[in-house]
Amino acid sequence: MAGPDYTLETEHLFHGAVCGVDEVGRGPLAGPVTAAAVVLNPDDVPEGLNDSKRLTGPRRAALTEALMARASVCVAHASVAEIDSLNILRASQLAMVRAVAGLHPRPGFALIDGNLIPENLGVPARAVVRGDAASLSIAAASIVAKTCRDGIMRELARECPGYGWETNAGYPSAAHRAALQDLGVTPHHRRSFKPVHNILYQEKSVTP
Repeated sequence: MAGPDYTLETEHLFHGAVCGVDEVGRGPLAGPVTAAAVVLNPDDVPEGLNDSKRLTGPRRAALTEALMARASVCVAHASVAEIDSLNILRASQLAMVRAVAGLHPRPGFALIDGNLIPENLGVPARAVVRGDAASLSIAAASIVAKTCRDGIMRELARECPGYGWETNAGYPSAAHRAALQDLGVTPHHRRSFKPVHNILYQEKSVTP
């Protein structure tokens, strides 16, 4: 299976610099949603860029380090509070908008992974379904976003041990669900997500 290439970027270079944008963390029960925006230097693209899910953690970390040194990169987040107040889709789009806005100089065009273009993005854009498998810039953004969010979840795991966030990154693994039942809900859990909401509801329903 062929990996991503620079074809989509080339089609839109007449706008100016083209960034790839991707987010990670829509499915977890805990932690922020994280987005990255990346403008590659077409003459200095790190080798091995691919959909982040097809790479090992150490390979993603090495590529993230290379991208930080050789590309224009911005990472941004939407908090648990924003996820709970806005909903996860709008929060993930907010993180994308923040990532694009944080690039300097501002790009002329954005390639967005998925089928929706965030509102108020501020630059012309194109949504690309499975973009991380098609576009080198989106693949780069997927790698950076996942590496950064995984690092955040490892930090939170030290603060709140027992939930396995250092390995499950906040996703609803069996161990994470069991820990929610046994240890309860932390400030880093998304209260609007059903498994967390149900536990909170159960706690409120229990009579002393």
